[in-house]
Amino acid sequence: MPDEFESTKLEEIAGFVGKHLIYTYDNGWQYEMYIKNDRTIDYRIHSGMVGGRWVRDQIVHIVRLGLDIYKISWDEPTGTTVSVAVNLAERRLHGVIFFPQWIALDPAKTVCFQNDHLDQMIGYRDAGPTYPKLVIDEFARITYLEQCAANDETVVSVAPADLPEGYAARLN
Repeated sequence: MPDEFESTKLEEIAGFVGKHLIYTYDNGWQYEMYIKNDRTIDYRIHSGMVGGRWVRDQIVHIVRLGLDIYKISWDEPTGTTVSVAVNLAERRLHGVIFFPQWIALDPAKTVCFQNDHLDQMIGYRDAGPTYPKLVIDEFARITYLEQCAANDETVVSVAPADLPEGYAARLN
């Protein structure tokens, strides 16, 4: 992999690897993220303009900003760019999502298991339009947090619609 995807020193982010969290943004959108390892995440979107979308093995850049504070950033094949700062101690995060214009115009095109539709997502991205970006800048509360093993393929393994009733509503 290219050097630009290097994470900070593994020992600095070791406490973040394996974290599985469900969080709800102040605008009501609910997301789920699993820090699979120091270079990839899996995630599901439970509600919001692209609710139902899910992705595995998204390449990310992870940095430790402070004690129990991390930032994950990535660029998707759709042309969407995301940066999420996670404060585990306060169970709070801040996310900024930069949606290209084609998603703002028709978000349903991305509601799928992206891994099975990469060529289609790249085609949509390349066809555009990409600008102006729709910027979603929101705080969120982490409503569910657990520690899982790294590289556990069972944590995010099915579509949001295929989860048991109440799965995303769990609190701890």
